[in-house]
Amino acid sequence: MTEATDLFGEEHVRRYRDTGGEIGYVWREGSTILLLTTRGRRSGEPRTTPLIFDSDGDNAVIVASKGGAPAHPGWYLNLLADPDAEVQIRDAVRPVRARTAEGEERERLWSVMTAMWPSYDTYQAKTDRQIPVVVLEPR
Repeated sequence: MTEATDLFGEEHVRRYRDTGGEIGYVWREGSTILLLTTRGRRSGEPRTTPLIFDSDGDNAVIVASKGGAPAHPGWYLNLLADPDAEVQIRDAVRPVRARTAEGEERERLWSVMTAMWPSYDTYQAKTDRQIPVVVLEPR
C-alpha cells in the first residue's frame, strides 16, 4: 500500500478512486482515509470528501473538525440535511447512515480518534463549538 502524504482534496479523491485506495488510504502519520459522498444540501449534487476515519465494529467514525474553524464543515451540514451517504474504504463502496455521537459514546470515540490524529485536540482548543464525532452505520 502506497502512502500519499501530500494528497489533498479533489486530487486525493481522484487518486483514491483510480487505485481502489492503494494510493490515498494511508495518509499522514499512518492515519487511514475513507471517501465520504454526501448530497449537497443546496445543490443536491454529490460531494466527495476524503476524511480520516477509524472503525468501531461495523461502523466508520469521522470527525467534523474543519481544523478548529468556528463553523462546521460543509460535509457535516450536508449530513445533517440528509444523513444517507456513501463511503468508500479502499475498494469497497457501501451506503451508510450518519449520526452524531453523544455523551459517553462521543467521549469514547473522541479518544479513539485523537489517538489516531492528536491534532483533533488542538483543533478543539481553537474553537468554541463542540467538534462533532460522526458515526457512519451501514445501511
